Amino acid sequence: MSEAGKRSQASAGGALQQAFGAEIELTGESGSVQVYRILAELSVNGRPYAVLQSDAMRKEGEIEVFRVLSEDAAEPKLESVDDDEEWEDVAEAYDDLQFGSDDRP
Repeated sequence: MSEAGKRSQASAGGALQQAFGAEIELTGESGSVQVYRILAELSVNGRPYAVLQSDAMRKEGEIEVFRVLSEDAAEPKLESVDDDEEWEDVAEAYDDLQFGSDDRP
């Protein structure tokens, strides 16, 4: 199992899906609303993340990674991941969940 696989854990029906369903609407900096499909919710290094994809991103094979912030009983909130290494760790863990790891015996 890869190092990312050892430190990541997926959850079906995580906090976002329970709160919003299979899709979520996010408002960009310009004020425009974009619909994203929730591809996965996973924990990497003990921190919850969501992997999202809009229709336009799907056509390009791209994903977006967000930290999931849960504050008591309030709906979960998303925070952008700006650190390249953190983003890559989550993207690698997501890839391992989707396609398996090359490090498996």
